[in-house]
This record gives sequence, C-alpha cells and structure tokens, in this order.
Amino acid sequence: MNNMKKIGLTALGTSLIATSAFAGALSVSGGASITFAGKDKGTAGNGFSMSDSITFSGSGEMDNGFNVTVSYELDNNETGTGNMDSRSVKIDTDGMGVITFAGHGGSSAMGAVDDVMPTAYGESFDIISGTMDTGGSTGTQIFNAIGSAGSDNMIHYTSSDLIDGVKLTASYVPSGTGEVESSTDMAIEYTGVEGLTAGYASGQNNASGGTGNTDNSTMYVKYAYGPVTVGYQESEIDANTAAASDEFESMGITYQINDDLTVGYTESSYNAGDKTVDQENSNLSAAYTMGGMTLSVAFAEEKNRGGSTAVADDVKGYNINLAFAF
Repeated sequence: MNNMKKIGLTALGTSLIATSAFAGALSVSGGASITFAGKDKGTAGNGFSMSDSITFSGSGEMDNGFNVTVSYELDNNETGTGNMDSRSVKIDTDGMGVITFAGHGGSSAMGAVDDVMPTAYGESFDIISGTMDTGGSTGTQIFNAIGSAGSDNMIHYTSSDLIDGVKLTASYVPSGTGEVESSTDMAIEYTGVEGLTAGYASGQNNASGGTGNTDNSTMYVKYAYGPVTVGYQESEIDANTAAASDEFESMGITYQINDDLTVGYTESSYNAGDKTVDQENSNLSAAYTMGGMTLSVAFAEEKNRGGSTAVADDVKGYNINLAFAF
C-alpha cells in the first residue's frame, strides 16, 4: 500500500511539473479612445462612447525555432461568451508559414480581404452600422461586404516565404453549431511590383448545408503612387438560385497631404439577387495624427439599406474618434 502511495504521489508531482511548463507571463494592452457618433434618423440618445476592451497576450520561442503567441480579448460589449471576445493561438513556423487557431473572432482567408479599399477612417458601410436604428425601419437587413463562412475554433494558415512578393492564405471552418458542413477558403496576394497590390480569394459558405451552400469569391487591386492610393474590388456569391446570388463592388482613394494628415473617399454597392435596388454606401473621411493622438472623422451615407426603397432606409451619419497611444 505504501509503495502504491509513493507511485501515486510521484505521478501527481510529475503531472504538476509538466503542466507548469506550459504557463507563461501575459502582458496587458488596451486602447484609450473617445467616440462621438450620430445620424439623421432614429431614436438613439447619447452619441458618446469609449473603448472598453483589453487584450492579454504572451509569446515565446520553442527549441525548434517556432514562435508561439497567445491572445485573449476581454470586451465589455461581448455577450453570450462571458465577456471573452477574440482569442487565438498563433504558431510561426520560422519559414514554413504561420498557423493560427482562432477560438473566437477569427477571419477566413476570404473574410480577411472582403473589403480592402483604401480609406482614411472606416469602410464605406461600417460608420452607419447594422445596429443603429433608422427611426421606423429597425428590422431592415444591412448589407456589408461579401465574405465566406466563419465560426469559432477555425484554422488559418498564411505564408509569404515560398515566393517573393506572393502571400498564400488558406482557412478551414469545421462543421458544428451554426455550420452544417465544413468550409474552406484560399487566397493569394501579389505585391512584387512597387506600389501595386493585387489579390484574389475564393471560399465556401456551407453553413446552411445542401442546396443552401454557396461559392464566394473576390478580386481586388490597389496602387500607391506618391501620396495617392487608389483601389477597386469586386465580389460575388454564386448560389443555386438567382435570388441567393449577390454581387458587391467597392472603390476608394486616399491622399496623404503630409506626414500627419490623410483624407479619403470610398464607396460601395451591394446587389442582392432577391432585391430590385442596390444598397449604396459612401464614406468621406480624414485622419490627423499629432504625437500619440489621432483624430479621425468620417461622414457616411447609406441609400436603400438592405435593398429597401423606404424613405427610412436612406440614412446619413458621422463618426468622430479621438484615440491616444501610450
């Protein structure tokens, strides 16, 4: 009996030592920002808000040269997950690409480039968000860009080491809650010519399963010449029916006036297969940096929200953000 106790204690001690080897110190980071936003319709009151998330992160190099980074975000706005928002483990294989396991908040290969048009502050559609009421048509769907499938516990791989000027990306979304079937994405981006960025991505959205599955794709090009950057992008959803097949088009331009001030304009249109009119978005923005402070301003307009022709679904809005880095 005494020998059995010794064996049990020895095994327990070994287990505790092995577990502690995975522990490490985490650093804490967060932003300090104040935002004032509003629109010409709706019943929203106080337009002021501030940043409310912090991120715990840590990294270390393994004996084989791999570098592992872990990240956890606590977000006061996150619901249903105990305030835990984006979280991931990233493995840099030192020349063979980077593997990311995203427990939450990850992007697919196509989702990461769903709208990459140049802008000084905000995409064409994100200043007037889907959660902002329009004073009488709060249930109207809002269209953003066209991405692909996404869920918790997805895997993402990227490599820029195989071919000079070429970045390859792949992602896998497993089946499970909210995903009837698994989905995969592939993307390629070329930056081998000075000032030029061109990319293509395609993916699946098999969340519905069966006839509800779709094939999604996007292509884009950006060119920077001196202080000016211009871009154009097209995306589409290829479904089994015309009503479920959508198209997205976006373009943008930015001008860097000096080292501190940038202005930009971006616009997009979303053509849903089951709607007779397109949702149209535009965003005029500027960003000014002075030391550790950045002031960003955007004025946006949205017409025919969700393909609706109701007057309440034509909305104008603004967003002013003051951020501090320290």
